[in-house]
Amino acid sequence: MSATGLIGAATATAAPAPASASTATSSAATVCEQVWGSLPKSRSTMVAGPMTNIRSGRHTCYDRLVVDVRGPAAGYRVAYVSQIIQDGSGAVVPVRGGAKLQITINAPAYNDAGEATYQPANPREAVNVSGYQTLRQVRWLGSFEGASGIGVGVRARLPFRVFTLTDGGTSRVVIDVKHTW
Repeated sequence: MSATGLIGAATATAAPAPASASTATSSAATVCEQVWGSLPKSRSTMVAGPMTNIRSGRHTCYDRLVVDVRGPAAGYRVAYVSQIIQDGSGAVVPVRGGAKLQITINAPAYNDAGEATYQPANPREAVNVSGYQTLRQVRWLGSFEGASGIGVGVRARLPFRVFTLTDGGTSRVVIDVKHTW
């Protein structure tokens, strides 16, 4: 899918389209003015439905990652860390950027038969975020004991928010990282 398609898809899941240009400007200003924090955010729900994709989008005030999960909304833990650590091995995983977000999605990236449901062609560049204002690298860390890991390099330790969306038999964990404080 093209970058434009990804942006449109991510935008469409988050909010209805604005009615006019002035409404769009007003909506963007409202989101830009919202106060987000940089402290860890988590939700403890575990789900069996597997993780199926990671995608991204660029917005006026923030860069977005979307993690697709088959089934109900998965729990998560998203936190700034001094080092990205791979579950299982404990290995330090380098990422580009001045700050590091460690993301754990409480869903496996494999089905009941143990077959992968998400496997990027290049785990070091799981999502292409070149040209993004805030995101520098998205690195797939793999699944371990029913949870999936993602390491994200961010330009600086900037505010972020996390929320889930559900429709039909799918859900999404959405991580937005602001461009500025």
